[in-house]
Amino acid sequence: MEAMLRGSRAALELHGRDAPGVHIVLGNEACDLDSMVSAIVLAYFLTKTSLEQKTAFVPILNIPRSEFPLRGECTFLLRESQLSEDLLIFRDEIDLQSLHKEGRLQLTLVDHNVLSRADADLESAVMEVIDHRPLERPFSPGCVVTCEPVGSCSTLVTERIVQRAPDILDKELAFLLRSTIVLDCIDMAPAAGKVTPKDSEYVAVLDSRFHDLPPSNTVFEALQEAKFDVSGLTTEQMLRKDLKAVFGGDVRLAISAVFLTLEEFLARPRVKEELEDFCRTRGYDVLVIMTVSFNEKKEPSRQLAVYSPCSHFKELVSCALEKSEAPSLQLLPMYSPSSEIAAYSQGNRLASRKKVLPIIEILLKALETKGATAMHGCHGWKETSNIAQMVPTSCADICQDEDLQLPPTPMNSLVDGCPLDGGLPKLTPEDILEKINQMPGKRLAGTPCSDSH
Repeated sequence: MEAMLRGSRAALELHGRDAPGVHIVLGNEACDLDSMVSAIVLAYFLTKTSLEQKTAFVPILNIPRSEFPLRGECTFLLRESQLSEDLLIFRDEIDLQSLHKEGRLQLTLVDHNVLSRADADLESAVMEVIDHRPLERPFSPGCVVTCEPVGSCSTLVTERIVQRAPDILDKELAFLLRSTIVLDCIDMAPAAGKVTPKDSEYVAVLDSRFHDLPPSNTVFEALQEAKFDVSGLTTEQMLRKDLKAVFGGDVRLAISAVFLTLEEFLARPRVKEELEDFCRTRGYDVLVIMTVSFNEKKEPSRQLAVYSPCSHFKELVSCALEKSEAPSLQLLPMYSPSSEIAAYSQGNRLASRKKVLPIIEILLKALETKGATAMHGCHGWKETSNIAQMVPTSCADICQDEDLQLPPTPMNSLVDGCPLDGGLPKLTPEDILEKINQMPGKRLAGTPCSDSH
């Protein structure tokens, strides 16, 4: 493994006629443990099995190097595997666009299946996708796609190695893969709603071949502790530690997973001002904070907060989350220190960010469809004016309409069943906005939202 990583870095330093083709194995922008291990191990597999002698297979961690210390579980597992961080290559250390223009770039995506907007011009270089999320990319005859709803992408990478090149599987690879699957699948506990039969199958395969791997519960507890250790982090670092951003028209929304109770997080000094600074600096209009903590029985407890400097954005997002039925989040209001922060306890402990994200995406898609330019009006720190025609005074007014139901959302787990078990949705996202605009007397006065300090 170490030799492969050193060779990857050396290959990137070659230029001119001696420069090889470069096949990048790219993880997702969250760069969690599953993304990191899937990229590293698949690149190793390709290096060992490919017939392309003039191609270097290079795993890339899709974050700047400065962000890596925030990935506690990643740094911990590397130390346990005796792999130096210095061997890794991060996104700010390679120019994929230049490689693409030179005709030297091929891409395999792991733990995601669609390139970010910033990388959209690299789409023609995508040769393969291995992912465990709902498939979003359109069909392309030049791209081989493996996409299955398992608990961990590393399960699919393990399957690839076991089926095609079992001889390259050694204890180091087995430790990396098994540790990642165990963490993603919450120590393989069915009650947690993550593990699938395929995850269990390939953990069993690894255990049967390498009997001296440490006990899975020991690995899980150590990684869990490292992942959730936020001691010494600022509020800004906590929010950046595990963040995903989504867009709808001109609306930018971020979802951060924070590993504290919501009460502890909201009790931090100047929390409202720090949330405002965080969103202003990065251009986010809405910030959703999903907190995760664990009780003495290691059962997860989830809470949720919605922050926006614009009350109408806050209410619209809060309403969508409160009224979602596929899945139902079972939200109950909690105390909040600021009117700009809506706080909730979440009764549905199985509804992770992967299940909450599609609810948000449906809402943003509806807003985008109705006209992206109109959405400038509710930016809390921007001078704009057309939001009156897009967002009602109170989202509760919409939610009280007995005929209005948000459409079912995609699932990344088999736990809750198929979203369409109850039949097709009554309304499309466009219908939701149409309902809003048809409500008599519910348009705003035509003035933009302003900051409240």
